Amino acid sequence: MIIRRKAAAGSFFGGQTFFATTAKGVEEVLAREMTGLGLEGVTVEKGGVRFTGDLGACYRANLWLRTASRILVPLAEFPCDSPQGLYDGVRALPWDRYLTPDTTLAVECVLRDSALTHSGFVALKTKDAIVDTLRDRFGRRPNVNPKDPDLLVNVHLARNRCTVSLDSSGFGLDRRGYRVEAGEAPLRETLAAALVLLTGWDGTVPLVDPLCGSGTILIEAALMAMNRAPGLVRERFGFQRWPAFDAPRWRRLLDEARQAERTTLAAPLVGYDRLEDVLVVARNNSRRAGVERFISFTAGDVRDLAPPPPPGVILTNPPYGRRLGDEEQLKPFYGQIGDVFKQRCAGYTAWLFTGGLDLAKSVGLKASRRIVLYNGPLECRLLRYDLY
Repeated sequence: MIIRRKAAAGSFFGGQTFFATTAKGVEEVLAREMTGLGLEGVTVEKGGVRFTGDLGACYRANLWLRTASRILVPLAEFPCDSPQGLYDGVRALPWDRYLTPDTTLAVECVLRDSALTHSGFVALKTKDAIVDTLRDRFGRRPNVNPKDPDLLVNVHLARNRCTVSLDSSGFGLDRRGYRVEAGEAPLRETLAAALVLLTGWDGTVPLVDPLCGSGTILIEAALMAMNRAPGLVRERFGFQRWPAFDAPRWRRLLDEARQAERTTLAAPLVGYDRLEDVLVVARNNSRRAGVERFISFTAGDVRDLAPPPPPGVILTNPPYGRRLGDEEQLKPFYGQIGDVFKQRCAGYTAWLFTGGLDLAKSVGLKASRRIVLYNGPLECRLLRYDLY
């Protein structure tokens, strides 16, 4: 069996390859983010974007990327069509570089179109190979901690090819740390950020969400307008528990990020929702994110929307029946949204994100642009309406 090893993750010499995962349809957005950050070797692939760099590039990506889900450090790639092939491939890696018997680990598996069909079994077999390697080297084995490991190992097995990576993020980058509470069917922070970036909103005109819920879209927009790194609110990342962690370098990156923040915004961010208790959640989230002074939340029905003078951008994610109600009952509501756009929002550009493709027809306006995105496994559309 031929095992293609990547650069040594334990030392993170220049030229190490990283892979940032993201939601399907967001890959190009993420690639533009990386280019803007000055990351090198940016290459778009299905489900994510590769880039190259050193330890600092890994830290910067975790701290600054708004639309990435995880930053993986690939260790090796090899053919795998049997349990023994998986075990041997994982066993061949120098695991003593990345953990000791006193650290904990966990294994996550992504599996499709392969001879091995059970992700739990693949994760277990990978774990066995890792702990056996450590036991042979040190005489004792590390413990498994699935909830809060020191080292999270990612196994991607597709069409009988296995890629083993370290997860430098530790847990998903969508978990910024500000959203302790959420309303029903909340939008992931990373996808909300992608929606804002896709609208082209640059902070110079008002941004309005007439159905703001727990405020995620507006909070992500405010973080962008402030030039605030989304990872600043977060308590920790996976790489901070690695043997190679460079604490002084990380502190310098945090200091640089804080110094780069803006303290004023050029235009208002406005959120409406008919439920006051939901707005309490939104205000609490914005406070934890440190952007509460930039967003105004108002209790009101969508029909009462009174946006600031144009030009401006409207971006909203109305319910679409999968979890919040019957799709047929929502058609009149989508009609109301269209009426409000026409009657109250002239001069704005409106963007509507929905997984109800039939519901979008009830808006009664012709979309000038349709962008296919995925919210988890669900195919969705981001629709643009030019409101003359």
